[in-house]
Amino acid sequence: MKLYYAPHTCSLSPLIVLKELDLPHALIKVDNQTKRTADGRDFRNINPKGYVAALELDNGEVLTEGVAIVQYLADLKPEAQLAPPPGSWQRVRLQETLNFITSEIHAGVAPLFNQALPEAAQAIFRERLLRRMSVLQHHKHVMGDAFTIADAYLYTVLGWFAFFEISLEQWPAVAAWYKRVAERPSVQAALMAHN
Repeated sequence: MKLYYAPHTCSLSPLIVLKELDLPHALIKVDNQTKRTADGRDFRNINPKGYVAALELDNGEVLTEGVAIVQYLADLKPEAQLAPPPGSWQRVRLQETLNFITSEIHAGVAPLFNQALPEAAQAIFRERLLRRMSVLQHHKHVMGDAFTIADAYLYTVLGWFAFFEISLEQWPAVAAWYKRVAERPSVQAALMAHN
């Protein structure tokens, strides 16, 4: 498998999952500005959407969209229990959580990267994002007692808050969870490789 990635993007999430599952993979860096891969190819020929992450399988198929990629990876090694079994009620709850992360947290922080937005618009997006954060309540992990793909994804997205000086300390349970996840060997290994 090949994971196409760019630093400081959501491609960190599938990389964490690859490391967690100890699955063999190659990393191919993509320049988000030029859309060129490190080996000189036009990334849009691999993923016409033009953004990472993209997972190229050994058979040549390419899977895009982070939440699809992490579920696919989790299902390659179900014994690791990074996702509940497909078709189970718990899997539906995981998908609900992944969709919340992608549509409310990920999509909520994304506009803040747009420096062309007027300050008033930035303030509206920031306030909406902070409201969405108030619904995050963690036990030991996002889905309960065990680390799942939802933890990998939320960890990735919340890492962007530092770019906008949004402190996770205003949500103590989230801040404590974030620190615990950061200490996982898979997360440390992914962070080292994702630069």
